[in-house]
Amino acid sequence: MTPDARILIIDDEAPIRRLLRVALEAEGYGVLEAATARAGLAAAARETPALVVLDLGLPDADGLSVLRDLRGWSHVPVLILSVRADEAGKVAALDAGAQDYVVKPFGVKEFLARVRGLLRDRGSEAIPSVLTTGSLRIDAADHSATLDGLSLHLTRREFDLLWMLVSHRGRLVTQEMILRAIWGPAHADDSQYLRVYIRQLRQKLGDDATNPRFIATEPGIGYRFLEAPDA
Repeated sequence: MTPDARILIIDDEAPIRRLLRVALEAEGYGVLEAATARAGLAAAARETPALVVLDLGLPDADGLSVLRDLRGWSHVPVLILSVRADEAGKVAALDAGAQDYVVKPFGVKEFLARVRGLLRDRGSEAIPSVLTTGSLRIDAADHSATLDGLSLHLTRREFDLLWMLVSHRGRLVTQEMILRAIWGPAHADDSQYLRVYIRQLRQKLGDDATNPRFIATEPGIGYRFLEAPDA
């Protein structure tokens, strides 16, 4: 078992989430829960889980669209949990980037074996709950951030945005990737909305858009969190 591995369950059925939580916590895993596609994508971006368990029948989006969105910016292993048992559905999920597929109803022992296999295949890569770059420190556990030792007072959305950018620091993150992950698929084209949040985040970081220390803009494409010289 991967020590302290956190597993994100994205499923709108509370009894299923409860069953999986009990089974996973009994094995020593940490468990995160989301009942919608929007909440699940935000949690995946913010919490960097070791594994995602994804239901295909979500109330606000099809699970396959969630999987495709997730694959746009993350390589986290995904285990599909669905009542859809047809071969075509399984193939579509695997082709979209899922690593495994379990049909409901399922046996808990089999489910746990699939989880162990996916985490074992991933190896011993550590999943950080704290990110640091230069004098900036972000803690996912208590949703806090400090710069030069001083607390940054961020809204939940600002924190999610900062976490996503820093977790991909040095790499370009497109506007669409950010919007889908944090605000949900329905907001994938709301680039003006995102610009407002980027401006607010820059103000709190004391960053200058024309000579950025932290967040660089790729016009019309997205944003890149700059590697700190001493990171």
